[in-house]
Amino acid sequence: MSDHSRFGSLAPSRWRAGDGRLVDVLVAAAVAVPVFVPFATAPEVTPLGVLVNLGTVVPLVWRRRAPFAVALVVACFAMGVSLHHRPGQTLQYGALVAIYTLADLGRHRWQRWGFIGAIVASTPPGALLVKSNDAGEFMFTLLLPMTAFLLGTLARTGRERSDALVERSAQLEREREALEREREAEAARAAAEERARIARDMHDVLAHAVSIMVVQAEAGPVVVHTDPDQAERVFDAIADAGRDAMAQLRRMLGVLKEEQDHGVRAPLPTIGALPGLVEHVDRTQVRVRLTVEGASRDLPSDADLAAYRVVQEALTNTVKHAGARAAEVRLHWTDHELEITVTDDGQGRDGADPGWRRGGDGLIGIRERVLACGGTAEAGPLPGGGFRVSARLPYAAAVTA
Repeated sequence: MSDHSRFGSLAPSRWRAGDGRLVDVLVAAAVAVPVFVPFATAPEVTPLGVLVNLGTVVPLVWRRRAPFAVALVVACFAMGVSLHHRPGQTLQYGALVAIYTLADLGRHRWQRWGFIGAIVASTPPGALLVKSNDAGEFMFTLLLPMTAFLLGTLARTGRERSDALVERSAQLEREREALEREREAEAARAAAEERARIARDMHDVLAHAVSIMVVQAEAGPVVVHTDPDQAERVFDAIADAGRDAMAQLRRMLGVLKEEQDHGVRAPLPTIGALPGLVEHVDRTQVRVRLTVEGASRDLPSDADLAAYRVVQEALTNTVKHAGARAAEVRLHWTDHELEITVTDDGQGRDGADPGWRRGGDGLIGIRERVLACGGTAEAGPLPGGGFRVSARLPYAAAVTA
């Protein structure tokens, strides 16, 4: 931090401290005027009278820094002024200021209330020493310091209430800032989750499209001379896979760019697009059949997309890894959930057990999607050969506590 910055941070407190001392000096000077006016007309002025009157004025310069000690000193000198009375005082101005300051700025409750209690207790015996005091003068002598104490107490209460309001305002501001930071963090988490979801979707799209294109491209040279019709279907499948992948990637990138023109951005694929997906895969060397049982229901948007992705991932891995000749996609609409089953007759290429069938990234992605929708997913080999992927998606969105 620079010297200028340090000066800027310390200067306000120094100026406030300096202003407080100046106010104390001015208060002491103001009290000195009525205290020493009687000296001009007093029949007798003694050095002791000057000393005790000064004792009720000068300590007021330190009244803010040591209110209790100043009140004690001024009270002692005020008592000396009353007893010596050369000259005396009708009002003990310094004592009243000291009492007010103690009630306002006293650090401990016992100091404030003990001091005023001592004054109230000592006033009646002191009044007896002055035979000229009547009832009115006695009440005036008793109530005047109590009034000063009451005014100081009211000032203290008002300041404490103001400080409490300021502290409450600062606390509310801190809570507001904390809430704002929490909202920003929640928005950041939501954005991160959305990006992760889009990344999974892009992985599914690319994996499916590239797998179809690679398999078809490998089969193309074999059939191009022997079966022109099959070769044409192979190239059509490659082109369709590429166009579909481009369209879906364009939609996802549009989401990432937060395009405002929603008319340009088509919706993500749902379960209604499964016939097209099955038809697209059926153009490969794997024959795929779609079976639907029961009356279709409305699915939550996340479950609708998850259903499409489950079938897409299962068929992609069937084409890419299983070496299968046929596959079946079965949708069973029950009373409470949609049951999805994808089976194939593959054994893995060259008789190997592909990694995805042992719980690879594809199956992990399927499980994550289905679990996020409140459903369940299973995968495993069939007893007579082949492989099955099954998922259950509830019609109602999962409710988290």
